[in-house]
Parts: sequence; C-alpha cells; structure tokens
Amino acid sequence: MVIITGEYLKDLRKKASLSQAGLAKRVGVSQAHVAKIEGGKVNPTLATVNKILLAIHPKQTRKCGDIMERNIKFVSPGESAKKALSVMRRHGISQLPVISRGSVTGSISEGTLLRNLDVLGTKKIGEIMEKPFPTVDEGEGAAILPSLLEFHSAVLVSSKGKICGIITKLDVLR
Repeated sequence: MVIITGEYLKDLRKKASLSQAGLAKRVGVSQAHVAKIEGGKVNPTLATVNKILLAIHPKQTRKCGDIMERNIKFVSPGESAKKALSVMRRHGISQLPVISRGSVTGSISEGTLLRNLDVLGTKKIGEIMEKPFPTVDEGEGAAILPSLLEFHSAVLVSSKGKICGIITKLDVLR
C-alpha cells in the first residue's frame, strides 16, 4: 500500500526531473505551496494531490468516465436483503449502491450480507446497508482510483451531479 505523503510526492517529482517551480506551474499553485506540501507543513486537498500526480505522470490521461461501467445495478433501501443477494448473483457482482429517489443513500456488499446472514429473510436493505461508496466526477483522472479502491469496494461516477457509472477494482485492473 502506498500512502501519499509530501515526501512521496517529492520523490516522484525528483524522479520525473521536475523542479518545485516547474511542478507548481503545471499544477497551477505556487512554488511555496509545493514546498509546504513536500515538507509536510500543509495537507493538500485530494484535488491538489490528483493534479500533482497527473502533472508528474502526464501520460496517465485516462479519465474515470473512460473506464466506468455505465449499466449500474442498484437496490433501494425498502427492498429485502434477499433481493440484494439475488441481484448480485444474477449479475455476478459483489457490491451494489443503494439508491432512493435518485439519491445514493448507502451501499451493500457480500461482506454486509455475510455479517447479516441470520437476518437476511427479515431485514430490509436500509436496515443493514453501509455508507455510500465515494463519488468522483467522470472527468477526474483515473489516477485517483487505486487509493480509493483500497478502502472501498466501488467508486461511483457522476456527471453534472447525477450518478452515471460505477468503477470496481476489476475495472481498474482491466
């Protein structure tokens, strides 16, 4: 597992033969800000980290929208937990977003179902669901995905505020 620290970003920058000023120009921040990030004096936003990674490795131009699965399978909170299991089996998937009236309200995975095996016949999805998967914009660089997928089984993709796709570890590995 790689933890993205200021030191790690500094090493990547040096391997790419970039100066702090050169990186700052590519990212659209000041050289002083890059120095503070590399020195561990400030914690950059996720957007800034993504810009830095893309500036260091410009060949990685794939966007989240390029690799997402558009045909999203989902369940609603009012459905039975058995329904989630049925959808997962039928489509050969291991996690689902939980969506109610167009809004993502949670997620459910094989792990969630296993932890609730004894009550699958009596519980609704809304009673056992977990937090929603993280959401990224379809134009976001795909470089963000490995770190998100280390902690989440899927990432949702949005366009103009609406969910339009889903990305799993298998999608990234393809």
